[in-house]
Amino acid sequence: MNADIQASTLTQTVLNSRRDFVQLAGSLAAGLMIPTRTARAAAWPTKSVRFLVPFAPGGTSEIVARSVAAEITRQSGQSVFVENKPGGAGTVAMVEAARSAPDGSTLVLGHVGTLAVNPYMMSNPPYDVNRDFLPVTMLAKVPNVFVIHPDVPAKNFQEFVAYAKKNPGKLDYGSAGNASAGHLAMEYLKLVTGISLVHIPYRGTGPQLTDLLAGRTQASSAGLPALGQYIRAGKLRAIAVGTQQRISGLPDVPTVAEMGYKDFETSQWYGVLVPAGTPPELVVQIQEECLRALKSSSVTERFATDNAVGGGGSPAEFAAYIAKEQKIWSRIVKEAHIRPD
Repeated sequence: MNADIQASTLTQTVLNSRRDFVQLAGSLAAGLMIPTRTARAAAWPTKSVRFLVPFAPGGTSEIVARSVAAEITRQSGQSVFVENKPGGAGTVAMVEAARSAPDGSTLVLGHVGTLAVNPYMMSNPPYDVNRDFLPVTMLAKVPNVFVIHPDVPAKNFQEFVAYAKKNPGKLDYGSAGNASAGHLAMEYLKLVTGISLVHIPYRGTGPQLTDLLAGRTQASSAGLPALGQYIRAGKLRAIAVGTQQRISGLPDVPTVAEMGYKDFETSQWYGVLVPAGTPPELVVQIQEECLRALKSSSVTERFATDNAVGGGGSPAEFAAYIAKEQKIWSRIVKEAHIRPD
């Protein structure tokens, strides 16, 4: 697939939800009819909660998770602590979460890689997204930003593509790991532009940025929360964003779609899941606490700074969104031949 990915094709894929998630969405929607918290015996959390993040510290995933966890801790009086569990394209954290007690004491941060790509990228994934987890709520959508090291002889997106085409396989790009949002964004970009770059996976955005800033790799894609300070300091050059519209944090940086790739769109998204078997009323309580946190000034101000769009919707809405993304990325994984490195 290249620039031939047509809007009609992607629109059709969006409309075809997986049966598993349609059924899940319905059951979770029914769960929304549970009485309000005032009528329940106990509110969540009643003890300390682990919030597993499938990447190393220093990336957008951790920033989103810590912002929300800190606010839930403040508003509930119970500790919600973030625990980074990198490795295996996010499978280490996902497997640990799946095996945890379904009592609300373990949450896991899901994203496009672990929920919509691994099932199609891996021949035998160690967890089943649809069977082993219950979606709780979307936390945030964050624009993907494409950056290059200043030593790359390209001042903008068009020049970068032209240079990469003249030097196939000679430029390296780093990512937070296989199936990370940055990995997927760059592979999608390679697909539509026809350029050849070498993928160097790391165990998190922080480690990969260390090598990018040092010039040991030449390009990357990540969220603005992780990249913003380096772009402003001139240590990295932003050449494009993955959203359909320009973002306020980088108003002079064009979208990939503007550069002639009409249907290109990719963003990072993050949400909360719990182990399968968690009682429906508990899922709703966790969703309510997340929504309260997302509405707090501390979180909204941080998200606004990073051009992140807060979530907080129902479990059913998040389930439907995951199903939509699975349809889109199953096709991209196949067409781009994305495989575990």
